[in-house]
Amino acid sequence: MIASVLPTYNRAPFSFVKGEGSWLIEADGRRFLDLGAGIAVNVLGHANPALTEALTAQAGSVWHTSNLYEIPQQKALADKLVDATFADTVFFTNSGTESCELAVKMARKYWYEKGHPERTEIITFSGSFHGRSSAGIAAAGSEKMTKGFGPLLPGFVHLPFADHEAIAPAITHHTAAIMIEPVQGEGGIIPVPDQCLKGLRDLCDEHGILLILDEVQCGVGRTGKLFAHEWAGIEPDIMMVAKGIGGGFPLGAVLSTENAASGMTAGTHGSTYGGNPLGCAVGNAVMDAVNTPEFLDDVNRKAGALRQKLEGLVAAHPDMFESVRGQGLMIGIKCKATNTDIVQAGYDQQVLTVPAADNTIRLLPPLNITDEEIGEAVDRLDKAAASLAA
Repeated sequence: MIASVLPTYNRAPFSFVKGEGSWLIEADGRRFLDLGAGIAVNVLGHANPALTEALTAQAGSVWHTSNLYEIPQQKALADKLVDATFADTVFFTNSGTESCELAVKMARKYWYEKGHPERTEIITFSGSFHGRSSAGIAAAGSEKMTKGFGPLLPGFVHLPFADHEAIAPAITHHTAAIMIEPVQGEGGIIPVPDQCLKGLRDLCDEHGILLILDEVQCGVGRTGKLFAHEWAGIEPDIMMVAKGIGGGFPLGAVLSTENAASGMTAGTHGSTYGGNPLGCAVGNAVMDAVNTPEFLDDVNRKAGALRQKLEGLVAAHPDMFESVRGQGLMIGIKCKATNTDIVQAGYDQQVLTVPAADNTIRLLPPLNITDEEIGEAVDRLDKAAASLAA
């Protein structure tokens, strides 16, 4: 008999009933050090006082109205994002998947309004992940994502990741945009080198097409900049955001230049819950905490400390691990042992990590993880590797 919860996840046998900063507490009282943070979501940890206060205060006044009316919290958050980024305008969603849907629509509508309805194709790359909607799986194109869900939404051109020579020839009079994650998350924590992002920006400018960045997982301070593309010194035309922007409350956004968003007029897109007062109240608190030089400098300092300790971990367990990669507090450990076995061994040591493609485990801790917790995390991973080797 099928479970009351649709069985699309192989869930670990834990029921967490309380969170405290970087820790999750199981119903039986065990404390787990959370290096997954809800898959890069809980950027300020669990039960963060500032986020709790913002949500509680908003809940005591207005939960929901509708985008038929002005929403002051939404306007405030949009202003903060516009002031802090390349963007001129923001549309709020509930998730990264919804952000992908709008980014695709926005790029195609841009060209339609320019008198080029034939420009519908979006170039994407192998190993990518853009959500699980019809557009998201079609954009990724992998068999794992698409098998059994055809017919697929047309209009995506899939290229091998890091095959620079394939990109320019793939641009035709049907091309609307190039879409890429500055750091592949589900693909195994694979950063796109700065020079490659610069090259993509130059290529888009040369051909007059749009550059869409998917920063759902790598954005909101995760790499030590507010957004990962800032390391390369470039700006996209459209950017997808979610996960960390809500700190655990469902919230996403599409950020855009005025030019790229020019086709999106009244009635062309909408959302019942996107940008609701509760989500935006929390999003404002997240931005206030994360978007400061002091906070981002501390993310980079802690990232360096964690990276150094993880390099030592890999050296100590050459049969278990191969290498460390990533940027900021978005770190992947390429494994020699089966990555899911290492995740399981971590469960036994009460440390939570997240598996990814390319036999990788992901470490995506809260950005305010303490130095002591970083040391404890690596100690627990060391014990997990030793127990698995034994």
